[in-house]
Amino acid sequence: MFFKKKNKQQAQPARVQKVGIKPLDYHPKIILAWAKALEGNKEITSWLKDNGYEELVFANAAIWLKNDARDWLMNNGYPHLMAMIHAAEGDEKAQKWLLSNDFEILYHIALAVENEQESWKWLKLNATQDLFILAQTIKMIKDRIEENHNDVHSFGRD
Repeated sequence: MFFKKKNKQQAQPARVQKVGIKPLDYHPKIILAWAKALEGNKEITSWLKDNGYEELVFANAAIWLKNDARDWLMNNGYPHLMAMIHAAEGDEKAQKWLLSNDFEILYHIALAVENEQESWKWLKLNATQDLFILAQTIKMIKDRIEENHNDVHSFGRD
């Protein structure tokens, strides 16, 4: 027989735990450190991890397309960071979610990464310089990933 009836003990429903959305409130120096860590500075990455900014380290790994980091963000109260990353990858549903949940800055960072000029203008007028630099850094990394994916000689290097 191809299908067997499951024993009632085996058919346990999955436990789903609701995790609240954790706040994103960082000093400009932390935002700049986040950008430097994203660029590959291992010393700053270690410092962030060791000093209570583990979510930024996971966000960087998620930007670099690491699925385990993406799962960590979703499971540990940072769906807004993951939505920003998805939105920066062109996911319209994530873009709408950011706006409908009042994450306007994350929305505009994501769209700026997608090279939307109106979002670059919005960031210039409404965000601090550290967030503008973060958006530029994320764009640089995403452009590098895209370039590697389109280059047959560097396939799979990211």
